[in-house]
Amino acid sequence: MRPRHPIPRIWLMTDERMGDALWPALERLPRGAGVVFRHYRSPDRAALFEQVAKVARRRGLVLLSAGGRLPGAAGSHNARTASGLRSRSAHHRRELVAAVRAGADVVFVSPIHPTRSHPGAPALGRVGLGLIIRGCRTPVIALGGMDERAFRALKPLAVHGWAGIDAWR
Repeated sequence: MRPRHPIPRIWLMTDERMGDALWPALERLPRGAGVVFRHYRSPDRAALFEQVAKVARRRGLVLLSAGGRLPGAAGSHNARTASGLRSRSAHHRRELVAAVRAGADVVFVSPIHPTRSHPGAPALGRVGLGLIIRGCRTPVIALGGMDERAFRALKPLAVHGWAGIDAWR
């Protein structure tokens, strides 16, 4: 099944640590960008998602919900069964292959660079990323310490796009 939406090249990954910085981050995203809503532990998750969905509709953003599709989402991230745009995360080659075999429309590969969201986790760097994605025809989004400048450095790898958390604060 082809995704209903074009696959954005720029993404925001949300989570509880963003706090009120979520709202200006959503406003800074360019039209057509993507948002992966990852507020797993928020007690008011559905209500917060609905608010984010309103901003996404107004701004022309593609919104995915992590952990299962929520009403108003264009698709889901890391869900076992999904409809709409399907994304998966991968941290090594085996996970990338599994994501492609599971029918992911786009795969987020991380961490490319050291990141505050995963302190101490070994970063893949350009070489590690290149080894993981070699021969992959599914669009890949680079995540982890990414911003526009870091993305430009990955141009030789033909990465589809980039995602960030802190880049949008």
